[in-house]
Amino acid sequence: MVAAVVTQDLELSILMPCLNEALTLEACIGKAKAYLASSGVAGEVVVADNGSTDGSIELAERLGARVIRVPERGYGAALYHGTMGARGRYVIMGDSDDSYDFSSLAPFLVALRAGAELVMGNRFAGGIRPGAMPWKNRYIGNPVLSTIGRVLFKTPVRDFHCGLRGVSRAAFERMELRTSGMEFASEMVIKATLLGMDIREVPTTLDKDGRDRPPHLRPWRDGWRHIRFMLIYSPRWLFLYPGLLMMLVGTIFGGLLLRGPVMLTATIGFDVHTLLYAAASVLLGYQGVAFYFFARIFALKEGLLPQDRVLDRLFGFFTLEVGLVVGVVLFLGGLGGSVATVLEWRSTHFGALSPQKVLRAAIPAMTALTLGGEVILTSFFLSLLGMPRRR
Repeated sequence: MVAAVVTQDLELSILMPCLNEALTLEACIGKAKAYLASSGVAGEVVVADNGSTDGSIELAERLGARVIRVPERGYGAALYHGTMGARGRYVIMGDSDDSYDFSSLAPFLVALRAGAELVMGNRFAGGIRPGAMPWKNRYIGNPVLSTIGRVLFKTPVRDFHCGLRGVSRAAFERMELRTSGMEFASEMVIKATLLGMDIREVPTTLDKDGRDRPPHLRPWRDGWRHIRFMLIYSPRWLFLYPGLLMMLVGTIFGGLLLRGPVMLTATIGFDVHTLLYAAASVLLGYQGVAFYFFARIFALKEGLLPQDRVLDRLFGFFTLEVGLVVGVVLFLGGLGGSVATVLEWRSTHFGALSPQKVLRAAIPAMTALTLGGEVILTSFFLSLLGMPRRR
């Protein structure tokens, strides 16, 4: 879609995503136009429609709103195309189900004029009318999702999924948002946080919507989609931290068990069986760490995540050659341990050996052999992912 030309004399675009909202659209457009008239703000009302069949488009045009026909379905698609088609320097977007008061947008515009790049409404601070939000959304869904977002991304936003929010057009274009569904609400906050934008919250109210049908939102399905999206956008928490923890735990337990059994009581303890699981923990943990680097480089190349200075410095040191050296050393060490185990077996004329003694040597050798091979393969793949290419 071609972005609209932002005009200097048009300050605000009030954007409403729409899919069959004829019952409530008139009230929303009326409140938005009343706000523009009473405040003296030079603005427009924009309805981003992605496939209404109930007369919403004709109604919006008759009421003086500018309709943008969105070529694809989805909440995020409507907001993205609507914002890119808006002509104002600032865009305040809100659901067209009459649950948000478009006549009370002054706090959003004041914050945007003061330099905020993203202004989020906070329904928990402003007030939730009786029946406006199901209990599972109010006490479980929104608090849990907002907490996860703050932990993973250190965002200041406390109401992650408020449907009323304002953004400057310049900031919106910098975000380069990609999702088309309900994840769009999370992506906007996450991208703004990762890019170091000025994010502020203002209290807003939530009323019971005016629909005569169930909302498009499906709490459990869409809640999982938001969690999944936040994890994918945070490869540190999804891959790196669990991977490092597994490697650390496996290394500690493995180191203790290499010296001999660790007994808790006279008859209960840990031996080579636990050592095998410790080795598996190290190998699986390494896979997590490797996947972190794979995901991070891919996301950087595709513009999904912003540049990471720490990662840049890390790759300045851990080159393909360094990875190959580390991998070869581990591989040769494991190979040497394996050969030593075979020689030990040979010394008994290939007879029976003590399982505890053999496995205490064979398991570390196998771990080093496997880990060395994985480091070599990972180094080549990271080099391929990070290879400069012409756009």
